[in-house]
Amino acid sequence: MKPARTTPLGSQALVQWHACAPINHIEIRRKKSMSHFTTDDGTRLFYKDWGSGQPILFSHGWPLSSDAWDQQMLFFGQSGFRVIAHDRRSHGRSDQTWEGNNMDRYADDLAELIESLDLRDLILIGHSTGGGEVARYIGRHGTARVAKVVLVGAVPPLMVQTNANPHGTPLSAFDGIRENTAKNRSQFFYDLTIPFYGFNRDPARTNEGLRENFRRIGLQGGIKGQYDCVHEFSEIDYSEDLRRIDRPTLIIHGDDDQIVPIEASAHLAVKLLPDATLNVYAGGSHGLAEVNADRFNAGVLEFISS
Repeated sequence: MKPARTTPLGSQALVQWHACAPINHIEIRRKKSMSHFTTDDGTRLFYKDWGSGQPILFSHGWPLSSDAWDQQMLFFGQSGFRVIAHDRRSHGRSDQTWEGNNMDRYADDLAELIESLDLRDLILIGHSTGGGEVARYIGRHGTARVAKVVLVGAVPPLMVQTNANPHGTPLSAFDGIRENTAKNRSQFFYDLTIPFYGFNRDPARTNEGLRENFRRIGLQGGIKGQYDCVHEFSEIDYSEDLRRIDRPTLIIHGDDDQIVPIEASAHLAVKLLPDATLNVYAGGSHGLAEVNADRFNAGVLEFISS
């Protein structure tokens, strides 16, 4: 006697359910399981969307991805917030595009994500290049959906040294970043972790796992987009964008940030923002959100809750 033939995992029942289920139920299920969305120029961007409550959207630095925010995503998700983080185009698991790797497009991508998820009363948190992305998003799209802003080791108003910005970083330093990205990316990303996390300062202890993870995340991204992005975090002036941030803003910056020196960034940004508080971490590095995560998380939570 032959065994009765069955369909795998009740597939016929699933087909029948989908045939009669209301379409809005299917759409809701699809939205909750999505990990990518497509921008209006056809680029697929990866994002995480966890938890429920007031939304917090995290924007990462160069050359990283949303994974750099893991400690914050877990902490704030467990604290009753909805946490969202995306991989900027040509970074992480998002599409690696040849064109469009510029700050206006990054800001428009962010706007499309915010609108597609219908985020309101939003907390925007941007680190380094992500701080420029947050500022440019507001400069181009306003603050109607935004409640508060946090800028962490952020590049605004302008990183490169000019006659009007004497404390900036010489252009030659950014040319060096471009050359190393183009020709020696894997070793360069690994070496960059030493000043990034302040592991060359006493009494800091080198964390090899953190260094390897930085390189892992960085090498997920596309070399062309990362190369283009150097111009966006170094030579773009965000002064007007900062002036348009009419929401309470917390600036967090380490006074020993070796990547984005505080004199040409946070100390100037706080003067341009209409409603800003500057919290300086004595001896703090560029990667303070990771190496000082407990302090950072507690400080941001206090700001959000106030």
